[in-house]
Amino acid sequence: MTRALVCKELGLPDKLELTNDWQLPELGPNDVRIKVAAAGLNFPDVLIIQGKYQFQPDLPFVPGGECAGVVEAVGSAVTRWSVGDEVIQMGIASGFCESSVVNEQALLPKPKALSMVEAAGIGVTYFTSYHALVQRANIQPGETLLVLGAAGGVGSTAVELGKALGARVIAAASSDEKLELCKQLGADEVINYNTESLKDRIKAITDGRGVDVVYDPVGGDFSEQALRGMAWNGRFLVVGFANGPIPKIPLNLTLLKGCSIVGVFWGRFMTEEPEAHKQNTQTLWQWFEEGKIKPVVTDVFPIEQYEEGYAAMMERRARGKVIFTF
Repeated sequence: MTRALVCKELGLPDKLELTNDWQLPELGPNDVRIKVAAAGLNFPDVLIIQGKYQFQPDLPFVPGGECAGVVEAVGSAVTRWSVGDEVIQMGIASGFCESSVVNEQALLPKPKALSMVEAAGIGVTYFTSYHALVQRANIQPGETLLVLGAAGGVGSTAVELGKALGARVIAAASSDEKLELCKQLGADEVINYNTESLKDRIKAITDGRGVDVVYDPVGGDFSEQALRGMAWNGRFLVVGFANGPIPKIPLNLTLLKGCSIVGVFWGRFMTEEPEAHKQNTQTLWQWFEEGKIKPVVTDVFPIEQYEEGYAAMMERRARGKVIFTF
């Protein structure tokens, strides 16, 4: 038995239940049990408890797609891990649990340069953004990158990685406070799309040329405005729809702009192209160790305050990652 945040019926976070008697599965020969120190909250964790995610576990289940902790037991056939190893876990669910039993393939070594709280939130966001910018956009040094929702979990990593990859980065967010964070991450220009015209500011910043790559985890009304601000041969990255509505884009814009709309689904990429994912991991881990990139963690909640943590994400108040601690 262990403490866990359990989804017993689909709905909003007030339907979740923090319990002390969640039954862990038996440790199989290829399984590892980890003691969880911290877990990252991502937008899919908001969708999955409402039954709106692409993959849906059977009820009841423990949400949480990523966490960090220490190996406390290994199955008889496990060779990659030993008791005491510091690891991060990534999957669809099971992270919001004081102890977790997973297949050994679901774990990666925790970067030594990061704390448990920092490491708990790196998987989904950094992997998504790196895959988006490298494999899907093939972004080149000197190109201009526009990041929507630039202060959020994936947005902030896109700003950081865009700079590391040599791009000129324009960060767009909903408040001046969020944009200050983006400047600290290296953004060259910022746009407050609550007080400024996104389309007009893109035109002004780029001298009418437009942006080469748009990174859009937000959706809603800003997507079309950003698409209208694209350069010739631009790539519009569809990352998610945190703003709610899935935009209906006039496809004639792609013809007029000579641009591409490119889907980003890191979860499937990881299984379809494992060698490329492995190379991405090696690059990111090296950059963590070198201090070239460093997670932004500003919203940390003990697991007892899970409703406040979910609210910070759902109301788009979070800057950087939302982390739950045990």
